[in-house]
Amino acid sequence: MLSASVLLSAFLAGIIAVLVTLAIERWGGLTGGILGTMPSTIVPAAAGIYLAGEQEVLVQSLAIIPLGMLINGLFLAVWVLLPSRLDTAKSPLFITTFTSLLVWFVFGIIMLFGVDFALGAGGTAFEIGILGLVLLIALAVGMNWRVHPTPKGKQPVAGRVLFIRGSAAASAIGAAVWLSAQGQPLIAGLAAVFPAIFLTSMVALWHAQGPTVPQGAAGPMTMGGTSVAIYALVAMYSLPAWGVVFGSTLAWSIAVFGWSLPAYFVLKRRITTD
Repeated sequence: MLSASVLLSAFLAGIIAVLVTLAIERWGGLTGGILGTMPSTIVPAAAGIYLAGEQEVLVQSLAIIPLGMLINGLFLAVWVLLPSRLDTAKSPLFITTFTSLLVWFVFGIIMLFGVDFALGAGGTAFEIGILGLVLLIALAVGMNWRVHPTPKGKQPVAGRVLFIRGSAAASAIGAAVWLSAQGQPLIAGLAAVFPAIFLTSMVALWHAQGPTVPQGAAGPMTMGGTSVAIYALVAMYSLPAWGVVFGSTLAWSIAVFGWSLPAYFVLKRRITTD
């Protein structure tokens, strides 16, 4: 049962990861960035964690998803702020990639210790999740306050890059489901939001289109990724209450129709107005 959950979750995550890159390439940073970051890999991840463990494990794993997406937002912020300061650097893509991953790992470790301390001090998983969501929304608004160009790609992303991207996302989600079954819910939650999709999207788009396309997509991706945090907060209750199929559908609908689509239309209106 565990092996089936890991493999199915990993396979679906890999497929979804490839589709997001293609969405940004074809529709541009705004449409691809927001709509491409609707709850996707989190759906099989949460379902796999639910099927592999107890309700307490599910709740703790999903509670840190909003904080994990906050760290992903900081990861993407590096791709917005750093490249323009590397005009004379010999390897700007490598420096940006290394710096963004360093930021993610440092804040990820801080988050794990912080959440563990908060739970030990009497904080609830839902309270931790709400705190992460509020901070994530603040970051997303800040990154999109100034309107950035969100051009479409002009060159197709290479097939081998798409394969690597899908494999990275599949590995991260598969690891998250497996870790949850080993009694490591906090690490599983962090693994579930490892920025495999964001990282491979940024690198693939930079290679194919130059730095402008990934820079334009980073802000909308952070805004769109907030829906993943909302999905997690709803799913921690909907999955145990209504099962995998209906519980996942309910959480996805609330996240998409309550956040993703409104955020898309608001940003689209701002870009059109400015």
